[in-house]
Amino acid sequence: MTPKPVVTLSSLLPEPLHRGKLFEAYAAPIAAPRGATKLGGRLVEVPPGKRSWPLHNHHANDEIFVIVSGSGKLRYGSETWPVAAGDVAVCPAGGRDTAHQLINDGKVPLRYLAISSMHEPEVTEYPDSGKFAVVAGTAPGGEKSARRFHHIGRVADSADYWEGEE
Repeated sequence: MTPKPVVTLSSLLPEPLHRGKLFEAYAAPIAAPRGATKLGGRLVEVPPGKRSWPLHNHHANDEIFVIVSGSGKLRYGSETWPVAAGDVAVCPAGGRDTAHQLINDGKVPLRYLAISSMHEPEVTEYPDSGKFAVVAGTAPGGEKSARRFHHIGRVADSADYWEGEE
């Protein structure tokens, strides 16, 4: 049976993605359950005072965030931009100058649609912590069971290309 192509946002029930001192987010998938494989999409909700994910940039995937309700700020590169219902934040793939993070500094939940291309393999950098992640087999946000390779490391742990080969 073909899934219904129309989604009513109020009918979605976001489930916990992660919780912590700084980070807390809830999400409901939109694109994958309806058969999309080249485009990712989910409804994300961030409680007041929390951040959805660490500051990060993607090397393969573009992201767009459509702010549905609430307000907050977008860290983008070295700048910060206010966001509120009706705003769209465009975060293209690139280097640290396109690193992004949504923060709810308001008094009500920040709800947004996260839409992304789903290219893999993907390399993601985390400028605040000096980490990187490499994922192959599925794009970030894709089905974790489909991953063939997933590694998180520190940029400072760089090795010479020929190290350990002889």
